[in-house]
Amino acid sequence: MIWKKSIEIGIGTYSIARKLPKEEIFGLRQQITRASVSMASNIAEGSSRGSSVDFCRFLGIALGSAYELETQLTLIGKLNLCESSDLHALILEIVQAQKMISALIFRIGKK
Repeated sequence: MIWKKSIEIGIGTYSIARKLPKEEIFGLRQQITRASVSMASNIAEGSSRGSSVDFCRFLGIALGSAYELETQLTLIGKLNLCESSDLHALILEIVQAQKMISALIFRIGKK
């Protein structure tokens, strides 16, 4: 469920990245796509690990990427580089994913 949500967030992020000005190709555009790919990739890699400790570590990295992505999208909004309605919906999805990842880390850590 969290992995699927992170994939949807990645798709939404790439959609926003395509709308950014060309001069941002090596700036915010690259940053947001890397953060969204990192989020999904770390969830996937962590789930393949054999231990709860490893899985939690990768989930922590994914959570950090989610917060990084939220911050970068907020900056894009403050700079008026993209429609605020597009950003708002995606940020809400990211916040939901952050809560899901945090809850999973907590559940796994209690085992």
